[in-house]
Amino acid sequence: MSRYEERLQGDLDRVRARVVDTMRYAHTAVDNAVNSLLQDDHQLAHDTVLGDLALNREIRALDRMCHAFIARHLPSAGHLRTVSAILQINIAVERIGDYAVTIAREVTQLSAPPSEEIRRDARALAQQALQMLAQATQAFEEANSELARGTIGMAHQIDSTWDTAFHDLLDAGEENQQPLRDLFALFAVFNRIERISDQAKNICEDTVFAATGQTKDPKVYRVLFLDEGNNTLSLMAEAIAAKAYPQSGTFASAGWNPGASVDAGFEAFMNGRGLSIDNAEPASLRDRSSFLADAHVLVSLAGDPRTHLDEIPYHTAVQIWDVESVPEGLDRDREDAVLDQRARDLAARIEDLMTVLHGDEAE
Repeated sequence: MSRYEERLQGDLDRVRARVVDTMRYAHTAVDNAVNSLLQDDHQLAHDTVLGDLALNREIRALDRMCHAFIARHLPSAGHLRTVSAILQINIAVERIGDYAVTIAREVTQLSAPPSEEIRRDARALAQQALQMLAQATQAFEEANSELARGTIGMAHQIDSTWDTAFHDLLDAGEENQQPLRDLFALFAVFNRIERISDQAKNICEDTVFAATGQTKDPKVYRVLFLDEGNNTLSLMAEAIAAKAYPQSGTFASAGWNPGASVDAGFEAFMNGRGLSIDNAEPASLRDRSSFLADAHVLVSLAGDPRTHLDEIPYHTAVQIWDVESVPEGLDRDREDAVLDQRARDLAARIEDLMTVLHGDEAE
């Protein structure tokens, strides 16, 4: 290395070390905030709130160091990626500190300690979120893109734990185990713990970018189309979406009262337009239960889906499209004309939906 390169690398190493320290500080803050809940320790909660002031000062100092590094060295390639990633990580760490403060403040407002079941949920959720944050910190410190990618995959498990915690809160409310004010506070606590895992995921994505130059993969959305029989419109919508947006979404369809089979004339219509549904069979909601559990969007083509579902998953957004069903008893030509009109209508609506989800880059 030249003397300049040594000085550049030394300055960057100091910035990297300092951001690792802030991540560990934030980890401790979250741990303390959660323990204040589990141990009913209001003093620890108050100390956590005040401790955030030091974290904020470190974050501001890091911002200044990063901007000074850029001004002094005019970095490029890997060095510039690293500084850019650190600036984004700094935002994530600041938010994690804010979440710890919110958790601590809510603890001090509880009128009574939560039940053992609620504490168990908080402990499980926090353990998973803190493990993600610890691994994200390690991945950044070691510039380990593989560890970062592996840590990102942990988010699904936390979503499952969050759903369990949410339902336990609902049960506690229905059984009057906690005052309503406490339930709102505990919901805020669970929400912030879950958000910590989201920020850990962001840190991992920035780590991958810094180490490899690979940007975050576009999100692939899971969309479920629902109607009564799952033998015409919902199948059509699934096929149109899958053909038009294979990179942007994963699509499925179901019916709450699925038919026995798919009409041969409808299958011929679809195949004739390049929308293959060979060997398709109507599926029930039970058949698609695992897909629905993780669906980002549920599109109902036949009224309000809540009439037929016990529960809409917490993370699922619902769209109700007013699309007329295909009348029965039409001759082949007339039925094909109606189907053609429905296909155009659905294609336009699907394009609008995917533009909302992905912007103009949907593909």
